[in-house]
Amino acid sequence: MKPHVTAAEVDRVLREALAPLLSLEVIDDSHLHAGHAGAREGSHLRVIIVSERMAGLSRIARHRLVYDALRRVIPQGIHALAIEARSPEEA
Repeated sequence: MKPHVTAAEVDRVLREALAPLLSLEVIDDSHLHAGHAGAREGSHLRVIIVSERMAGLSRIARHRLVYDALRRVIPQGIHALAIEARSPEEA
C-alpha cells in the first residue's frame, strides 16, 4: 500500500509555491473512497485556491500551475486531485 500525502502537506507546498494566496483550502476526501481500488494508491484531495497568479490563465494553465507546484509530492501518495482555481475577481 502506497503512503498517503496529507492535506496539511499539500497546503504547505502550495502556500510556498504559489504565494501570495488570497485563500487556500485543501480537503482530504480519502474517506469517501474507502473500498475503492484507488484508495490503496494514495490520498484523494480537493484543492480550492484563489490567487492573483490565476488571473488571465485558462483552466488548463491554472491546473498545470497547481500540478507543477505539487510535482514532488504527487508520487509520494496522491491518487486523485480535484482543483478549483480562481482569480480574486472570480472568488
